[in-house]
Amino acid sequence: MLVGCSGRLEPGLSWTSSQLEYRISSGPDEETMALRGWRLNLKLDLKRGPADVPVYLQIVHGLLGEIRRGRLIPGEVLPGSREMAQRLGVNRKTVMIAYDELIAQGWLTSRGTKGTFVSAKLPEPKARPSESSNDGVRSRNEARNIGRLAPAVQLPVIFPQPGMLLLDDGTPDTRLFPAMSFSRAYRSIMTVGGKVGKLGYGDPRGNLSLRSAISRMLNVDRGLATTPEHICLTRGSQMAIYLVSRLMIRPGDHVVVDDLTYPPACEAFRMAGANILRVRVDDDGTDMASLEKVCRRHRVRLVYLTPHHHFPTTVLLSPTRRLRLLELASRFGFVVVEDDYDHEFHFQHQPLLPLASFDPSVLYIGSMSKLLSPSLRLGYMFAPAKFIERAAQEICLIDRQGDPVTEQAVAELVETGEVRRHASRARKIYATRRKKLAALLRAELHGTVDFRLPDGGLAFWLTFVRTSDLDRLKQTAPKHGLQFLPSRSFSGRPDGRRGIRIGFAALDDAGLREAVRRMKAAIAS
Repeated sequence: MLVGCSGRLEPGLSWTSSQLEYRISSGPDEETMALRGWRLNLKLDLKRGPADVPVYLQIVHGLLGEIRRGRLIPGEVLPGSREMAQRLGVNRKTVMIAYDELIAQGWLTSRGTKGTFVSAKLPEPKARPSESSNDGVRSRNEARNIGRLAPAVQLPVIFPQPGMLLLDDGTPDTRLFPAMSFSRAYRSIMTVGGKVGKLGYGDPRGNLSLRSAISRMLNVDRGLATTPEHICLTRGSQMAIYLVSRLMIRPGDHVVVDDLTYPPACEAFRMAGANILRVRVDDDGTDMASLEKVCRRHRVRLVYLTPHHHFPTTVLLSPTRRLRLLELASRFGFVVVEDDYDHEFHFQHQPLLPLASFDPSVLYIGSMSKLLSPSLRLGYMFAPAKFIERAAQEICLIDRQGDPVTEQAVAELVETGEVRRHASRARKIYATRRKKLAALLRAELHGTVDFRLPDGGLAFWLTFVRTSDLDRLKQTAPKHGLQFLPSRSFSGRPDGRRGIRIGFAALDDAGLREAVRRMKAAIAS
């Protein structure tokens, strides 16, 4: 463990303290590598030990100290006695005596030819400050500096747990990802790029081939008028939202969002110092009368919307309200941020054209995460060239650039038509799963939940006839192996509308049945 060690890091991930020298490197012992992942070599500084203390006891005390500090954790494998003796410059028998003593006391265990290990039965050590006075001063200074951290980010996050069924908020089925096509493209780029020296730093706006491919897609499929200079690639749509908050918002600015909205976007605006104002959403999307009232009371800097498949309710912003929104933006001078996070998946009719296709001043955010795979971390922004240039400067401060190899590989999939074919295949599968979930909900939870069959997107928005059923589901879901985002996470008000958003795309037929079965059992329990 790195916590609390003194000295500076040296090349090759090695460092030195007054008691131990750690050198972490890969080793040939496959068993050791399988147990630890890294080979750990210890070198005790015996020259500092008292002259009247036997060497084997100095080794015992040194190892005990590292176990108590948590540098040697339960289950950690120690160097073999021969290797340890060579590094300490002592007789192997001395090391064996020290190991035997610690084994007898229960600190270590021997597994025969596999080696000597720190006992797995020991409790996990609590972090404690270093015993030396200098380290104690440093620990107090570190604590004082840590106290100056910015306010904590307030995000509702769920992570998959073993044995639990995760009802996500609308992620794709990664089993459908064209992995073979992607791997061939990736391998080819790595091979060729390595030979011609094209694996170095690149444009922080992203790979030109992919920006060009996205530009053509937006122009042909979504009615925008773009060039690659208007496109900036990001690590998912969330990074694009973060960049917008960094560039557009100053402390005290007013930002308008829907009364139910995407929580990470709200949090990005809040962390930039924005005052968050909320407006109503109904079956036709954002209520423009509510927005106009807010604009008359406050000088609004930015309005963030998910008009195509509203998050979380999935409703479409009607054409009439789209035109009204752009008129209000012109009259009151606010900037519209359009988050079109899963444009490709629409089932009832052709997708409506984005707001950005009518007004090039709209900041448009899209994502490849829902289309291909979240693990690719690919999003993009369409904005005026001046904004894109400033976004590129911000990216240089965050991570310098994205992943040019991945970007080039995805560009090849777009240019060869593989992405279009994948989208067509996935859309048919998701349409079937959408109908399946609707049928299951009607059959198993009729009279308990209400929902509107979504025209598009990868999730349902469920409301409950009785609030008590929703409360019971939230309370008992873990006992029935269910995970989902809390109903209040989408609203910024304690008295806001409540419901849950459950994705259907990542679950096959059996998974959908099991999800509804567990929901029904949790509500009835």
